[in-house]
Amino acid sequence: MAATGSFRMVSEEEQAMRSKLEHLTVKDHGPVFGPCHKLPSHTVQKAKDELSETDERRASSLKDLRAMMKERAAEGDDLAKLVLERFGDKPDSLLLRFLRARKFDVEYPELFENLTPEAVRSTIEAGYPVVLPCRDKYGRVVLLFNIENWDLDEITFDEILRAYCVILEKLLENEETQINGFVLIENFKGFTMQHASGIKPAELKKMVDMLQDSFPARFKAVHVTHQPWYFTTTYNVVKPFMKSKLLERVFVHGDELDNYIKEFDADILPADFDGKASVADCQAVANKLFGSEDTAL
Repeated sequence: MAATGSFRMVSEEEQAMRSKLEHLTVKDHGPVFGPCHKLPSHTVQKAKDELSETDERRASSLKDLRAMMKERAAEGDDLAKLVLERFGDKPDSLLLRFLRARKFDVEYPELFENLTPEAVRSTIEAGYPVVLPCRDKYGRVVLLFNIENWDLDEITFDEILRAYCVILEKLLENEETQINGFVLIENFKGFTMQHASGIKPAELKKMVDMLQDSFPARFKAVHVTHQPWYFTTTYNVVKPFMKSKLLERVFVHGDELDNYIKEFDADILPADFDGKASVADCQAVANKLFGSEDTAL
């Protein structure tokens, strides 16, 4: 008996967009820093395919969100009351950004104590982390972390996480980044026994929570390179905190870099990440994020 069901006709334009998604280059995407004035058509198609996002569904979801917040505020939810008070008459984008950032604030308030522009900026200028000025071929923002010169006494684990929080929130103002997400590359060539013993399990859990639960960024992949043998001990501490979805997106390469090199365009990666570009200018990254002068966050 023939199968029955409903089928949606796919337009030639949609087929062309899906085909283009399979052959993108770094030149097919907008800038990392600053707003996205118009989404590339292939990114709109990606949002539709991966997020089931349409203009109608977005409007409906935001309407439902506002209704839910009003309902919870009426029931006495303090967070809902605060949201309505501050953002009830503001655009949807501001409401969503507040809710996203607020969740992480509530879970880990210590990350926001003494959070000054100067403290965050100095961490970023030290290279923890580096943001590449252009996207990869998939449209993702590339974040780099080189552990070799990290002194835990000079820059704490929490200070680095706070820098990540500010960078993510800033870059998520760009709609293209909201859809395409981030990829994190960690060079563990200089990972020492001091690093391994100095990072506490609670700090590692905090990092994993940020990656998979607490922050609204789409982390599409994490690549680890040049790790020493004792990295396994630290990684085994982290694994129980990781959901299967994140575990599937972690790629530990060691010194076998063939697959890593295939994944990225060597021209955009700096030399200390096995690419052909010059070492990143961390001062320039900070200027792109905050301007040439320190400004209030």
